[in-house]
Amino acid sequence: MEAACERSNMLLAYQRVMENKGSAGVDGIGIAEFKDHLKRHWPTIRAKLLAGAYTPSPVRRVDIPKPQGGVRTLGIPTLTDRLIQQALHQVLSPLFEPDFSESNYGFRPGRNAHQAVKAARQYVAEGRRFVVDMDLEKFFDRVNHDLLMGRVMKKVNDRRVACLIRRYLECGILTNGVVLPRTEGTPQGGPLSPLLSNILLTDLDRELERRGHAFCRYADDCNIYVKSRRSGERVMGSITRFLGEVLQLTVNEGKSAVARPWERKFLGYSMTWHKQPKLRIAPASRQRLADRIREVLKGACGRNLKKTISELSPILRGWMAYFRLTEVKGVLEELDGWIRRKLRCILWRQWKRRFTRARNLMKAGLTKERAWRSVSNQRGPWWNSGASHMNHAFRKAYFDRLGLVSLLDTMRRLQCIQ
Repeated sequence: MEAACERSNMLLAYQRVMENKGSAGVDGIGIAEFKDHLKRHWPTIRAKLLAGAYTPSPVRRVDIPKPQGGVRTLGIPTLTDRLIQQALHQVLSPLFEPDFSESNYGFRPGRNAHQAVKAARQYVAEGRRFVVDMDLEKFFDRVNHDLLMGRVMKKVNDRRVACLIRRYLECGILTNGVVLPRTEGTPQGGPLSPLLSNILLTDLDRELERRGHAFCRYADDCNIYVKSRRSGERVMGSITRFLGEVLQLTVNEGKSAVARPWERKFLGYSMTWHKQPKLRIAPASRQRLADRIREVLKGACGRNLKKTISELSPILRGWMAYFRLTEVKGVLEELDGWIRRKLRCILWRQWKRRFTRARNLMKAGLTKERAWRSVSNQRGPWWNSGASHMNHAFRKAYFDRLGLVSLLDTMRRLQCIQ
């Protein structure tokens, strides 16, 4: 506990919490007020931590819709509790890190999702053409506190730290003004939760290594690569039993399967069926981006096109930064063309009258005859946005000048930097 409360460790934790920003907890204290709050209360909080008497505040419940349906429940701690959890994480992580598996890529220093995806592709290239895709049912909500604390206390000898971690696991969740007690699970939303999940699932990693399996795990998303369907079904059954008996966790049968790697997705990616497989963007990931773009473009007819593009560009840039490993470019070309067509459709709707449409088409370089013929076709905005007159008048270069991010161009640039 002294190491966690040491000044340099706390300053680093404070810096990281402030960089992550995030919303306020149940106390309503946000980033702007947090520094003044700490100046007044930190001596008292530190004294309680060192005495082993600190009690965390309840977490604020936030429900996030899942792409496949349903919701993911997050527990947002107060900024004070996020600071303390981050300080504990910085001290505890070096203790547990040496015991973690090389095939565990989630929430670890120097490891990321891209490394996991590349490792998965390598396993398939080596001839493991079947994947056991395992999804743990509500993992963060079902973690057994006693099992987890037993593994934590193998490394943590300070009773104050162990008791504080237990209190964080058991602190209530504020829902509709009522604090509900928690008897299982690790609340997602705090800095300590990813480390605790890795501590518990290290047992799964060691069991898979003991059996000689090739696997990649990122948090509760685990893929095991085998050479035949029969072998995969045997692994699925035995690992499901292991998780239930040893870790008291349940495999979601509806989302888990033994299949070909190109029929499943892993961390947003899939791959091709070739002998040397290529990474590609999973259809579900493409659909999520399309849905997000539609949300941004709702009501865009009443806004300046440049302002709409300025809202779109950070989304596209961030999405492409994650999916820069893709080796199949067709999806990006289709998305780029679809986005430009959506923007042309907005322009067509904004012009409304035939005279305005003809005038703008002529300004963009169309002849008077073609412009008037184009606006007199009695077709709808979506048809016109894909027609040759709008494509000729508003080419890719036009949107480039307005600052629209091209997914294909961004991918090429990022891959040249790598």
